Amino acid sequence: MSDTSTGYSDPNITPPMGEAVPLGLQHVLAMFASNVTPSVIVAGAAGLAFGGAEQVYLIQMAMLFAGIATLFQTIGVGPVGARLPIMQGTSFAFVGVLAGIAATQGLGVALTSCVIAGLIHFALGSVISSIRSWFPPLVTGLVILAIGLYLIPVGIKYAAGGAADFQMNADSFGSMKHWAVALTVIVVALVCKFRTTGMLSNAAILIGIVAGYILAFILGMVSFGGVAKASWIIGLQVMPYGFEFNLGAVIGVTLVSIVSAVETVGDASATTKAGAGRDATDEEISGATYADGLGTAVAGVFGGLPNTSFSQNVGIVGMTGIMSRHVVSIAGLIMVICGLLPKIGALIASMPMPVLGGGVIVMFGMVAAAGMNVLSEVKMTRRNMVIIAISLTVGLGLNLVPSAVQYLPGIVKTLATSAVAPTAFLAIILNQILPEDVEA
Repeated sequence: MSDTSTGYSDPNITPPMGEAVPLGLQHVLAMFASNVTPSVIVAGAAGLAFGGAEQVYLIQMAMLFAGIATLFQTIGVGPVGARLPIMQGTSFAFVGVLAGIAATQGLGVALTSCVIAGLIHFALGSVISSIRSWFPPLVTGLVILAIGLYLIPVGIKYAAGGAADFQMNADSFGSMKHWAVALTVIVVALVCKFRTTGMLSNAAILIGIVAGYILAFILGMVSFGGVAKASWIIGLQVMPYGFEFNLGAVIGVTLVSIVSAVETVGDASATTKAGAGRDATDEEISGATYADGLGTAVAGVFGGLPNTSFSQNVGIVGMTGIMSRHVVSIAGLIMVICGLLPKIGALIASMPMPVLGGGVIVMFGMVAAAGMNVLSEVKMTRRNMVIIAISLTVGLGLNLVPSAVQYLPGIVKTLATSAVAPTAFLAIILNQILPEDVEA
């Protein structure tokens, strides 16, 4: 979209529908692939059949509650919602922790932890301003970088044929056919991103995935059996895997949730800067945090993963200059409609692993790059370099060598080897206790 945004710096103004609907669709295309991917990964970690009904349900919840959480932000309910053009979606930040919990404790523990962490996240709305100092760019950048680095091997496994043991042990794992499909996704995504503009550029990864999907179909890698069996309307389930409380799991998910809350504050501020040239108000920041937490808690009740604001959609606001929250409300409604139609989830679930792998290699690499970008704002004193070194070395090291903590209790071991939780914990603690006066 070109910048024709004069007069649209007020979030309460609605562009003509002929302009608002394409803009809303642009927001959906920019986040669609990133939104459903965490559910696919966590479902795989939990041992759910790829393309099966349970995985399809988790994908549907990712779409449905991305839309609902977006409407919490844009329309608002009382103090809930920033009433800004903030697009919500399923967060990559939780994948490491939730995949570990789902693999060792089950989805019941994972989703229960999401509900409780979401409620704690909601409560942060009233105090978020006072705890922001605990999460400077040094901490948030480290956490984002750890998320990206943790996920990169998952992307490579998916591109080669899948991350499950039976997929990695298959003769076809790493075949040229798999890599041809994955590389097609990457190349098409890069061409769209850097050789096109507007909607095509913003939807680059999604377009790459569609291209890879078509090639996979031509190569005989796609089965539509699950699509044919899927119903037309979703049947919602309350706590589909039961309510299973585990204190360690709750602590781990809550720790990531607090970091996510700080990221949402940053996105709210970036949105008002990009679209209106002003700082976000305290009410907008609190409202954004309330909506983040409520969206996560409600999603967890019905089997969805935690939601957060999507930074790539902030970029669309900056590019178009159109700050209308009602444009993003349209995007939220589109996601709700997609979430109510299991045929769409089944179509996504029919996607061969190498197709998804090509997309997530780009996405996960961008997450790591985003973390490095945040850290580039940090002055590299000896103190800060020590914090980076210890946090990343321990956080990623335990993930690479999980047997190093094999004698820890089950859930503690899961969190210690999740990469994200130990990195976040160490970064927060070291940033608080190490003195500031040692220069490089």
